[in-house]
Amino acid sequence: MTIFTEKAGMQLAFNKILKTEYLQVLPYLEKLQSQALSMETLQERLLEMFEQNYECFGIYKSGELVGVFGLWFMTRHYAGRTCEVDHIYINENLQGLGVGTQLFQFIEQYAIKKQCETIELNSYVENFRSHKFYMNLGFVIRGYHFLKKL
Repeated sequence: MTIFTEKAGMQLAFNKILKTEYLQVLPYLEKLQSQALSMETLQERLLEMFEQNYECFGIYKSGELVGVFGLWFMTRHYAGRTCEVDHIYINENLQGLGVGTQLFQFIEQYAIKKQCETIELNSYVENFRSHKFYMNLGFVIRGYHFLKKL
């Protein structure tokens, strides 16, 4: 699946990354880690994710992989069928150039095609820049995400 979008001369493609191609994703996931996880742990978790209503995509500019993101599909009592956006990473030299806006246009169209009623995402509390970006796209803050290590 190749979906092209274009804005101000920047043509992007959003291609699904299959489980067999997971090695492409690992370096990007490693960059997102606030705590160091071994590459082996990241690999195990990513491979398991592919078995759980998860889809992984690459962001391509001129055929080069410049970012990744994941989408989870589920039904929630408060949101209906939803698409949860996960682990967005866009190369630093492309941030602030409209790639994120194009990305979310793609995600919204894709979620509608998958018959979703809502899109959800989590953002770290200290990631203020992303909060403003998401709110400008129409997202609202509905709560806190809690985590307890076992």
